[in-house]
Amino acid sequence: MSGRGRVPSGQPTIADVARHAGVAVSTVSYVLSGKRAISEVTRNRVMASIRLLGYHPNAGARALASRRSNVIALVLPLRSGIQVPVVMQFATAVVTSARRHDHDVLLLTSDEGPAGLRRIAAGALVDGVLLMDVELHDARVPLLHELGRPSVLIGLPAETCGLTCVDLDFHRAGQVCVEHLARLGHRRVALLGAPAAVYDRGTGFAHRTRAGVLEAAARHGVDAVALPCAENAAEVHQQVVDLFARHPGISGLVVQNEAAVGPVQATLAALGRRVPQDVSVVAVCPDQFAEHASPRLTSVPVPAEEIGRHAVSLLMRKLRDEPVPESTLLPPRLTVRDSTAVAPVAPGTVAALNPAAP
Repeated sequence: MSGRGRVPSGQPTIADVARHAGVAVSTVSYVLSGKRAISEVTRNRVMASIRLLGYHPNAGARALASRRSNVIALVLPLRSGIQVPVVMQFATAVVTSARRHDHDVLLLTSDEGPAGLRRIAAGALVDGVLLMDVELHDARVPLLHELGRPSVLIGLPAETCGLTCVDLDFHRAGQVCVEHLARLGHRRVALLGAPAAVYDRGTGFAHRTRAGVLEAAARHGVDAVALPCAENAAEVHQQVVDLFARHPGISGLVVQNEAAVGPVQATLAALGRRVPQDVSVVAVCPDQFAEHASPRLTSVPVPAEEIGRHAVSLLMRKLRDEPVPESTLLPPRLTVRDSTAVAPVAPGTVAALNPAAP
């Protein structure tokens, strides 16, 4: 009688997993080590058997046999200007996806810089590296080439040759926000972007969004001003007050700073500017920020979970020596909610069009 599907008693072995999944022991070994490409269907069946049986391969023996640690590093940003809740969405997505591939995740922070990458490479602690908070001219990128370990960047530097990158297409995201406002008739808009520290570091996503906003504005005949946005509520309040004092005709705002969304809306209310009747607001932010705002924000979501899954999948393919694309840019998706409407009619416009109007 075949042993396939039978749950063994006692501590399960790799042979038990193979019998349960209906595959050869070598196939289970290849799934665990990543040394040979296995079909997704077979891999899923083996992983399901491993989980059901509670099989735990000996990590030391597996590492010696495969020369793999089955650990990947995630270098995440914990420094000024960074929104920790958003960072943790990426981290959760990476950890969850890595476990589906039987890998653990070692977290490092960006403030360790190149030294942190050298440390983990020298100690053979990880099989590959995922790098977040990528700058346009990132000092860590040349080191990734030098270390020779498989890596994926969550972000886009100025030069991508020889790298593997995945991110939201932030340049296009900025364009999409302005195009939406332009279709509604807005002719004066402002970008309240990431905090100044993020621009000063040359972080790619912030610069790309700003470039997209300004390019789309020029193409559609929209006057646009782009400013870094403060981090605390009092500074955001003063910045919005100053913005409308200098540019009273602005009727559209693009906000790329999750922490500023609430203070921006509160300040607009304090100034007597209703959303969306007087000022339309579009945000580049995760969906939960947009959904919980009042009114709910029209937004281009930052798909942290999808980006994290893509990054892990690309790294696993590289560990199996499979070809991968140089850059994967996820197209932005605008979700229209309650915070945008047709641009208000400027005072005097009706009379100009209809002299008989009172």
